Amino acid sequence: MKYFKAAVMLTLAMVLVAQQGPLPQSSETVAKPKKKDVPADTTETTTDADQPKIPTQYKKDKEAPTSLPTFHSDVTAVQVEVSVLDNKGHFIPSIPKNNFRVLEDNVPQQISTFSTNADAPMTVAMVIEFSNLFQRYYSQGWYETLQASYGFVQTLKPDDYLAVIAFDMHPEILSDFTTDRMKTQEAMQRLRIPGFSESNMFDAVVDTVQRMSNIEGRKAILLIATGRDTFSKLTFDKARKAIQEGGVPIYAISILQALRIMAEQRMGSLQRMDFLQADNEMNTFARETGGQAFFPRFLAEYPGIYQTISQALRNQYSIAYHPSNQAKDGKFRKIKVELVNPENGEALKIVDEKHKPIKYSVIAKGGYTAPREVE
Repeated sequence: MKYFKAAVMLTLAMVLVAQQGPLPQSSETVAKPKKKDVPADTTETTTDADQPKIPTQYKKDKEAPTSLPTFHSDVTAVQVEVSVLDNKGHFIPSIPKNNFRVLEDNVPQQISTFSTNADAPMTVAMVIEFSNLFQRYYSQGWYETLQASYGFVQTLKPDDYLAVIAFDMHPEILSDFTTDRMKTQEAMQRLRIPGFSESNMFDAVVDTVQRMSNIEGRKAILLIATGRDTFSKLTFDKARKAIQEGGVPIYAISILQALRIMAEQRMGSLQRMDFLQADNEMNTFARETGGQAFFPRFLAEYPGIYQTISQALRNQYSIAYHPSNQAKDGKFRKIKVELVNPENGEALKIVDEKHKPIKYSVIAKGGYTAPREVE
């Protein structure tokens, strides 16, 4: 880790020199604090292996690396990763299985497996905007982009898989899923001088979601971008539908907020509307996939964001169920996860250790696409 941190600092220094940029919450459930380094209790443990499995179709027209495992999906089971957060964004642990209710198209489902294994490896794809659209006007831009990228990498565990994908006019896989942090570092070093002033965010995110849709276990996309899209073949509505169907949580970090403030001051309401639209798009992608969106205005906010994302990814309730609707019609089915009192079916009340009520939110993907019968 010391070697990696040193390499990170060296890389950042090289980039800065190259660009000459300046540095700059009836029955109650009590939410008990989760002890550090102590795994959450597991009610039931799934029989799937903890190691994430990468589909052979990850790369177009290329075979998956032989060092990575593959799998065949059980299309009769639906996996849902759920986070329960208080109004400060902190994960609420130790909620029993019988307090969770899963609805598919408003029909209650029978939970088959339930786990809170915080130590299971994750599979994450960092999708990074690598465009000259704004950076040419703002010398500190790439320092902020790189800091957002490197900072998150340092929160990962050694057995977590990570891929690095950059996009401008199209997405490019700089490093495929790997646990080798040196390969990640080499990929990050390629983020130097952008060649195009286009930002095809919709195409890049959808491409990555489709490549990851069949991966088992905990998975997520970390989207580091301005949220602006200038050249994608897909419209926002089509991208939104594809992302909903893919079922991969998206955690979005909006970059270049300082530049945004400058642009709003100089270019007026038109520029402000463009950025507000970008914020809405990133918020929508995150909310509908069970992720979160962040809009930091200062570099000092990044460490807290990394920890929030890491905590959200590590501390999830993993739920699986076999849909009561077994029709293989290829239709999109809506999912809703609720916390209820099993005795009366009413919304669960969560209190702190002083028995004061806690406001909470349940974060989970909004649905999935049912398999289609092959004729």
